[in-house]
Amino acid sequence: MPDTEVLVVGAGPTGLALACGLRLHGVDVRVVDRADGPATTSRANFLHARGSEVLDRLGALGDLPAEAGRAMQVTTYLGDRPMMRLRFGDPGLRTAGPPMVVSQARVEESLRRRLTDLGVSPGWGRGLQTATQDDDGVTAGFTDGSTLRAAWVVGCDGTGSAVRKAAGITAPGVRLSERFLLADVHLEIDLDRSGTSGWAGPAGLVGLMPMPHPDGDLWRVLAYDPDGRAHHALTQDEILTRITDLVPARTGRPATVRSAEWLSEFTVHRRLADSYRAGRMFLAGDAAHAHAPFGGQGMLTGLGDAENLAWKLALVIRGAAAPHLLDTYEAERRPLASDVLRGTSALTRIDVTRSAAGRFLRDQLLVRAFRAPWIQRWATWTTSQLWVSYRRGPLGAAPWVRRPRPGDRVGDLTLRAPDGATTRLHAELGGSWVVVAPAGPIPVAPPTALGAHVKVLHRTEPTDAAGDTWLVRPDGHLAWRGTGADDLDRWLRSALTSGHRP
Repeated sequence: MPDTEVLVVGAGPTGLALACGLRLHGVDVRVVDRADGPATTSRANFLHARGSEVLDRLGALGDLPAEAGRAMQVTTYLGDRPMMRLRFGDPGLRTAGPPMVVSQARVEESLRRRLTDLGVSPGWGRGLQTATQDDDGVTAGFTDGSTLRAAWVVGCDGTGSAVRKAAGITAPGVRLSERFLLADVHLEIDLDRSGTSGWAGPAGLVGLMPMPHPDGDLWRVLAYDPDGRAHHALTQDEILTRITDLVPARTGRPATVRSAEWLSEFTVHRRLADSYRAGRMFLAGDAAHAHAPFGGQGMLTGLGDAENLAWKLALVIRGAAAPHLLDTYEAERRPLASDVLRGTSALTRIDVTRSAAGRFLRDQLLVRAFRAPWIQRWATWTTSQLWVSYRRGPLGAAPWVRRPRPGDRVGDLTLRAPDGATTRLHAELGGSWVVVAPAGPIPVAPPTALGAHVKVLHRTEPTDAAGDTWLVRPDGHLAWRGTGADDLDRWLRSALTSGHRP
């Protein structure tokens, strides 16, 4: 017998979200991390609407919206002249949570609190050293000398993933930039804190984002530093000195750095794992895909990985689905990561260009284009990942089926519970499937193949699909729609046994 059903390696946002999702389905989980304790530095600092939706469905959103910043505007300067203001607004979809300027450390803290409520605490100081799998499970060995037997292992342990190496999965990539400096500093500067400001001059870009802090002077600073000493890791004092020099030089404004909360350096690499699975071992988050830190896509994509894998793994563990269903995880998530990586890579190349032609394209043509309202709406839509659909995947629908099609995201509908109370669709998901039925008698009985993890809710407003019943997956995507119980049973049999639509 295994010690646990699922071992999650890595207690960052992806690993914690996966563990929460599995626990909501009643799966036994252990979470381990190489670090001695929780991270306190911000690292990622922006969570788009889809990320808020994931936290909401997991019951981990908590007070984050109340404490987070709302710097939803990006102003680009040429010298001291604002050339473009990009405003991130409501993309016009029903969302369960807002986009937020919030520290990754706070996101992780909220997820840990939720996971504790679900009966699990991360095991700190336990880095994975070895992992050997057979037909029945995986034997994991840790840096503290202990071992553990798990039925399944998921690597959420970052770009240098020990799980990925143990599974023999390669993750080819390319380097996209020279050195960047990244820091959270207490900064005195005459600059509007209602949004992010950026300067992209010949010497390299610098960006300043206001961060929530009681003193109102904390800024996230991102600075491209290609002329720094090559192959030389900077000390903390050297990074602070460079930040202190670069901010006034590139913004053209008097600026005084009082102190630093966090200082780091990095180069941008694009990396995508060749496979998300090797037998009983999976990859999720940065272990599967490494992004540029522009646009807030890394943490967002990892949270989506976690939610997608959790319900599928739970069904297989409970014996409600065949292992073939697990193949749909890579089929649905890897193409998305590839698309996102193309976008973040293109943005990186534009941001770091130093050629005259590249600067003209960026500073004259693209800046002017992004003033258009429809371009700004497109930018909001693209970065939010609310557009994500699995309709072309193995569980999706034929293109002639009317929208929303199986595989599409379903907005946060207002519905009526059996007791007559009003509720939200996304608040009822997470560990459950939801049958969205029209008003009146239920035309399709709740599917028994999904066990007790099914809720039936009724529409509260007219819709062009008033006669249809919808089955919504725990990750907020439409699984099936129709009017006949036989059609639903046929879809479930095919999806759960073969991992494909009928």
